[in-house]
Amino acid sequence: MTTAATRSFTTEELASLPTGEHLGHSTWHGVPQSRIDLFAEATGDHQWIHTDQAAAAEGPFGGTIAHGFLTLSLLPLLTSEVYDVTGVSAAVNHRVDKVRFRSPVPAGARVRAGVDLVSVRPRPRGYTEVTVKVAIELEDGGTACTCEQTTLYRA
Repeated sequence: MTTAATRSFTTEELASLPTGEHLGHSTWHGVPQSRIDLFAEATGDHQWIHTDQAAAAEGPFGGTIAHGFLTLSLLPLLTSEVYDVTGVSAAVNHRVDKVRFRSPVPAGARVRAGVDLVSVRPRPRGYTEVTVKVAIELEDGGTACTCEQTTLYRA
C-alpha cells in the first residue's frame, strides 16, 4: 500500500490558501468485519445489518455494512494522513456539520478521504478555526460520506 504524503501547514499558511484548495487524499484503509464488530461492541449498536452476516446476506445490501458512525469516526485517521497543523499547542475537535451518508460501506471495502479547505478564521483566546470539507470515498468509485469538519487550533 502506498502512503499518503501528509502536508504540514501553520495556521497562517492555511489562511493564505484559496477557499476550495484541495489538500489531498489519504491512503486506502480497509473496513473489515472485525472492525465493524468492534465498533458494535464499543457502541452497543448490534443491528443485524452490521453484525449478522447470514441475515445481512439476505438483506438489502447483500452483506453486512459498516455503521454510518463508524465511517464518520474514521475522520481523525484519514484526515491526519492528508494534513497537519504545526506550531500549535492544542487542536480541539469543534464540530462536524453537513454530514451525509451517501452510500453504504460493505464489510471488507476500502475507503479514503479527500480533503478540501473551506475556511480559516481567527477565534477568541488565541484560537484559529479551520474548516475542511471531507469526502470519504469508496475504492469502487462511490462516496460513502461527506461532511464539514471544524477544528480549533491554539497557538
